[in-house]
Amino acid sequence: MTNEALALKGQVALVAGASSGLGQATALALAQSGADVVLLARSGDDLQDVATKISQGGRRALALPGDLAHDGYIVNAVERAVTTFGRIDVLVNAAGIDVPGAVVQLTTSDWDYVLAVNLRAPFLLAKAVFPHMSQAGGGTIINVSSVAGKRGWANASAYCASKFGLTGLTQALAAEGKAYGIRACIVYPGAMATHWGLWSPTARQATSRAAQPPTKALPPAEVAALIVWIAAAPPELVLNEAIVSPLEEAGWP
Repeated sequence: MTNEALALKGQVALVAGASSGLGQATALALAQSGADVVLLARSGDDLQDVATKISQGGRRALALPGDLAHDGYIVNAVERAVTTFGRIDVLVNAAGIDVPGAVVQLTTSDWDYVLAVNLRAPFLLAKAVFPHMSQAGGGTIINVSSVAGKRGWANASAYCASKFGLTGLTQALAAEGKAYGIRACIVYPGAMATHWGLWSPTARQATSRAAQPPTKALPPAEVAALIVWIAAAPPELVLNEAIVSPLEEAGWP
């Protein structure tokens, strides 16, 4: 995908969950639209690969590997981003983790970790970038949810709870940001041909497992293109939410 207009030229985007899946596709698409990109995720090697691709395309990239469940990592990452690039114009919270299983099977540590990555981290990142965006006269925060944020699924209670919570957070950010020119939007993708992040109760660490999407799952690049469009839209245009899904899922939820 290319963007000859370079609608985001001169802007800086921070993408959480940038090492794979939709986060990686979004980071690359933002760079192709002219933005310099700060990359956050656990996997240092994968993150550096994304940074290299961005650099080869002529944009600047800063890879900052770490665990989004840790408050200190988030605070330090935003400080490094502002020190390096001087600003943050776009924040995309695309990181996601899940622990599949019935409610009675989940431990409190499983629950807490899913909520920490999927909901607490977006809150902390928004809190950290908000002052910089307000001082600059505006910015855009895009939170990536899921159709699981519109309807609960069996055996996904922590994941669904985190995604439903992300809706409330996004609406609050939009209300608070209006006076400062800060827009907040939430995107609810349907089935995508990506990988699921899983928290392993036995290994006590985040892992990754190939998803088994429907035959006509969305390519991540198509959802990433929507995210870039939201980020590059005129500042007076506000898109509060977007549900995007394969045609076979149309009308759901």
